[in-house]
Amino acid sequence: LHIEAHSFPTRRSSDLAKKFDWRPVMDAITQVESKGNAKAVNGPHAGILQISHHVVTECNNILKAKGSKKRYTMADRFSPEKSREMFVLFQSKYNKTNNAERAIRMWHGGINFSKSKTQQYYNKVKRFLRN
Repeated sequence: LHIEAHSFPTRRSSDLAKKFDWRPVMDAITQVESKGNAKAVNGPHAGILQISHHVVTECNNILKAKGSKKRYTMADRFSPEKSREMFVLFQSKYNKTNNAERAIRMWHGGINFSKSKTQQYYNKVKRFLRN
């Protein structure tokens, strides 16, 4: 998988994740998950990236561990901007190498995803990535 995303070398992996351009991956996932509808709800998942309460909780745990006072709410899932922030924050902890395939599979199958169980989802998202 080749994605036109750019990162800038830094000394800390958290800085690297902040500088890495996740937009092509997020845009492709958005098309699969919600077709860009910020009000989309499917069971416990909501917003453009179909974020679950587990992801909101984990993002808040990551922020707390970093010493940040910022916290996300369940309502923030309906904000495209905050949904993207949560995606990037989640990747900064669980995908330190900024691997697009891992990001896609993990977004669907969790941090301990099964490659076989995420293959169909991965293929769908990949079709929306710009070459």
